[in-house]
Amino acid sequence: MPSMAFLSLSHPYVSAVLCAALTLLIAKEVLRNLKKRNGKKYHPVAGTVFNQMLNFNRMHHYMTHLAAKYRTYRLLNPFRYEVYTAEPCNVEYILKTNFQNYGKGLYNYNNLKDLLGDGIFTVDGEKWREQRKISSHEFSTKMLRDYSISIFRKNAAKLANIVSEAATSNNTLEIQDLLLRSTMDSIFQVVCGTELDSMFGSNQEGKIFSDAFDTSSALTLYRYVDVFWKIKKFLNIGSEAKLRKTTKILNEFVFKLINTRIQQMDISKEGFESKRGDILSRFLQVKGYDSTYLRDIILNFVIAGKDTTAATLSWFMYMLCKYPAIQEKAAEEVKEATSTNKISSYTDFVSSVTDEALEKMNYLHAAITETLRLYPAVPVDAKICFSDDTLPDGYSVKNGDMVSYQPYAMGRMKFIWGDDAEDFRPERWLDENGTFKPESPFKFTAFQAGPRICLGKEFAYRQMKIFSAVLLGCFRFELKDEEKNVTYKTMINLHIDGGLEIKAFHRFRD
Repeated sequence: MPSMAFLSLSHPYVSAVLCAALTLLIAKEVLRNLKKRNGKKYHPVAGTVFNQMLNFNRMHHYMTHLAAKYRTYRLLNPFRYEVYTAEPCNVEYILKTNFQNYGKGLYNYNNLKDLLGDGIFTVDGEKWREQRKISSHEFSTKMLRDYSISIFRKNAAKLANIVSEAATSNNTLEIQDLLLRSTMDSIFQVVCGTELDSMFGSNQEGKIFSDAFDTSSALTLYRYVDVFWKIKKFLNIGSEAKLRKTTKILNEFVFKLINTRIQQMDISKEGFESKRGDILSRFLQVKGYDSTYLRDIILNFVIAGKDTTAATLSWFMYMLCKYPAIQEKAAEEVKEATSTNKISSYTDFVSSVTDEALEKMNYLHAAITETLRLYPAVPVDAKICFSDDTLPDGYSVKNGDMVSYQPYAMGRMKFIWGDDAEDFRPERWLDENGTFKPESPFKFTAFQAGPRICLGKEFAYRQMKIFSAVLLGCFRFELKDEEKNVTYKTMINLHIDGGLEIKAFHRFRD
């Protein structure tokens, strides 16, 4: 994780710069309020970007505290005002009602482009529409669905075998690392048709790529609170020097993969690629994109499908260990849905986790969703306001303001979820018949909403339910250390800081 070593706040010159900048910000705000432009009112100021820097390692706790106090508030920044909202009516307005006025903008694009390029998560307008259209089509095809399910099941069986060995030998598992490697193998094969084998570490290049990807993600997020990152990039020092190094590793790996696939297509000419179900092959069939464009698409899909799923499953395992009664209830549902009384092999058990069986797992679906409510894979999502506007709460925002909604904070708001907002309670997602009931996507924002709603939502649920059903159907889990503080690592996606050490126990076997 980026640390404050990147910018030592104890250094006297840095402290002087920060104090001077903060003074200018305050003066700017006072002048703005004195002018009272056209009688408009603006959201209360809750702090500055420097408060975010000081609270970087606990950023979402800090922002949740502010959201509970203000619902929507501003942080002062030397270059723009930053508005953060946990108000569902504002979220709906930003993501749907006035969608055209809130996009990634140059600010987000510049922060993200070194990692994600011109991918679907960084661009607006025609570039976004083109990728959205093609991606939407691919996600709806039976070929991709069947191809991805086969990969999920194969990797779930691999994971179960690793967990089984640990359970038999009474060894501790670092489950987040295993899940990250497993989902990396899954998403990379779905996207690129390439077996990384991160699970067993046989592919050293794949391990280097995965490590570089995680580091790049953390360093990219740090740009949002580091007002000096462009200077550091120009001088190639500190966090920016490290980011340049890790993105170079990513680029070399992905370009090599793309060129290999193009060569395969040139050699085979006919019949070979048309039978492939991976997304890269499908994109190459649709249009002769250049390698840079394909690189951007690959990394955007990887960050969407690897980190998000693994992080959610890691928090899910943590919640099940903290609430053993919920773990047992979900495991019993899996047993009933799969009609399983004993396990002869994990591959055979995975084959019993059919689509029909998954549809019966309402409680499991609710428990995963409850995990996403409290530990959303993307804890905060930023947009840029393109023209002066007034939000439904009556407060105004200006052209160039950054306007962000906060899934992490929203999941903990009592005014949204009730007095038990911070409790892990899957039953809140079930009706009187025990059937899963969804909530408004503007209240439960883990998958965005409106035109940019996550294309891979059902894809992600399918993968998470397959992995969860296999793990719960075969094993019981406990935390290695019940007293250890478990918290997040501040990066683009919500990982558990330092991983999650657990113990696994066999449920039933031949």
